[in-house]
Amino acid sequence: MGRELIVLGLAFLLAGLLARIGRRIGLPTIPLFVGAGILAGPNTPGPVLFAHPEDLELLAAFGLIFLLFYLGVEFSLEDLTSGGRTLLTSAALYLTLNIGAGLLLGFAIGWGTKEAFIIAGATGISSSAIVTKLLVELRRLRNPETSLILGIIVLEDLFLALYLAALAPVLGTAANTGEAVLLFVRALAFLIALGLLARYGRAVVGRVISAPDDELLVVLFVGFALLVAGIAYQLGVSDAIGAFMAGLVLSGTIAKQRIERLVLPLRDAFGALFFFHFGLVIDPGEIGKVAVPALAAVCMSLLLAIVAAIGAARLNRL
Repeated sequence: MGRELIVLGLAFLLAGLLARIGRRIGLPTIPLFVGAGILAGPNTPGPVLFAHPEDLELLAAFGLIFLLFYLGVEFSLEDLTSGGRTLLTSAALYLTLNIGAGLLLGFAIGWGTKEAFIIAGATGISSSAIVTKLLVELRRLRNPETSLILGIIVLEDLFLALYLAALAPVLGTAANTGEAVLLFVRALAFLIALGLLARYGRAVVGRVISAPDDELLVVLFVGFALLVAGIAYQLGVSDAIGAFMAGLVLSGTIAKQRIERLVLPLRDAFGALFFFHFGLVIDPGEIGKVAVPALAAVCMSLLLAIVAAIGAARLNRL
């Protein structure tokens, strides 16, 4: 136990010190946290602080959950759904451009159908953790375009559930098409149920979660966030979006402002650990093997993201 605590403490300190240096020269913290993980991981020369990154997997998952939970508390269901048809059109534009281009790239470099579909998924879906962290660091949570960005992320996750369900027979991870459809329907039903809870059940949830002192409130909202995230994961929705929806439910309660304040230290500490853990599992030696297609995918995604962003901004008159 003592060694694990020492190593965990060193992990936090290393990530924090690198992030402090980065902020002094104007760099975002995400690549620095990831870089600290790469340096401390088992895949680079030098001292290995973490020989078994999987030991940190659960704590790292807390980071993703609290990042998205905080974002959900900051907003309301009304903010998220105010875009209506233009939100759906914007998400469809983004996904069509990036998924289609990913498929073309996969086939162009001579990979098979399975590999092309996997590349398409990678180029078409944004990282909710990175988007959230950047919105927080750049202090853009209250900008007019942020609700649109969050709406697209939620729709992306719903699409991801459909995409993975459709891809399951191709990859051999589902017994038949019926099982794939069931996975999607289950994920969609869960998101709809959370949306209804956020709109009509927040008063009841608020009475259950609210507590007169901060200690009990922290215990209750952490339990609620983890419970919803865990159920979401089991049903085929990402735990991140489950946590975000849990935050949306609590955003309409009387405890909203207290929850925002109390979740901040959890968000920052475990969020750093999430990106640090991501760095731990990266093997720099493997990057060279796919450097050319990876660079092509990055350049293509950046270009198409800009095109999709301009289109979405015009659709929403931003």
